[in-house]
Amino acid sequence: MRIDLRHLRAFEAVAEELHFRRAAERLNLAQPALSRTIQQLEESVGEVLLLRSNRRVELTEAGRVFLAGSRAVFEHLESAVHDARKAGAGQIGQLRIGYTDFAVSGQLPPILDGFHRDYPQIRAELVFGSTQQQLELLKGGSIEFAFITGPLLDPNIDSIEVQRDRFVAVLPQRHPLAEQSEVSLSDLAQEPFVMGVMSHWSHYRRQLDALCISAGFLPQVVQEAYNSEGVFGFVAANIGVTVHLESAGNFNRKGVVLIPLKGVDARVCTLAAWLKNSVTPVQQKFIDFLRQRTPPL
Repeated sequence: MRIDLRHLRAFEAVAEELHFRRAAERLNLAQPALSRTIQQLEESVGEVLLLRSNRRVELTEAGRVFLAGSRAVFEHLESAVHDARKAGAGQIGQLRIGYTDFAVSGQLPPILDGFHRDYPQIRAELVFGSTQQQLELLKGGSIEFAFITGPLLDPNIDSIEVQRDRFVAVLPQRHPLAEQSEVSLSDLAQEPFVMGVMSHWSHYRRQLDALCISAGFLPQVVQEAYNSEGVFGFVAANIGVTVHLESAGNFNRKGVVLIPLKGVDARVCTLAAWLKNSVTPVQQKFIDFLRQRTPPL
């Protein structure tokens, strides 16, 4: 026979009262019904749990062990109910978050740190990927948030701008322009460029190409890398120069210098994006956090 909660509640009442009448009153049950419930429980367990006499009720050794286990069941159940309510309120759970080089070198770390301090029971699983890769993962349901390079025009995706970067020139430390306080984009027209590979950096490179074309040239790319660390390493090796974002200043890479670009007002934005039609309570907490905590740009 199956043991259910009514058996456990009946047993716990009798074990604590050590008196069937008082236990029946406590449970608002007729005493014969309580006796039958205890009998059913003992038959299911296969052990005598209570010794009964006209004067007293006592727990057997099996009964004492079963009482401890019964109380643990109720504690686990109470904890499960508590956690379920917290999950329903978006206070416990997991978020799968995609990110780019630009995001992790900029606002993503303080965003994750602040969110974890506010919601320590929500765990973040982080996935690195290009903007295009993240959008595919987002639409496929593999991640819930994508920190990507904007702009983004998709009616099914909502977003918040969390970061806006200026362009900067990144030069080898011994480059002739490295001592200047700022350089013009046109000063780099004849320079070999190190860039992120087009398959991973297409959103950024389209914006940079447009910027360079407005200055009268298209970058001569001599070397590509898959991430910012690789780009900076090749610049440090004097293979070429590049134009990156000011948040790259958070990289501690020896052998390169970052110099502001004169007369360039364009900005590159990083967006936190999510699907509009599938927002869970946990995701809503993160969205609310982003809206409240992301500094005005």
